[in-house]
Amino acid sequence: MAVTADKGRCLRCGGCVGVCPVAALRLTEHGIECSSKCTGCSACVQFCPVGALRLSGGKD
Repeated sequence: MAVTADKGRCLRCGGCVGVCPVAALRLTEHGIECSSKCTGCSACVQFCPVGALRLSGGKD
């Protein structure tokens, strides 16, 4: 799993980073980056106030 952010919509508020239960996200100068720690729980996607986040990929 991976989280991708629509850079045109993302407010860079960092709220998604705070709600991630496994600390898989970080806010950088280039936007949101998702690490391999992502479990696909979608907490960040559900939190985003502007719908800028999306889950992609899957588990085999």
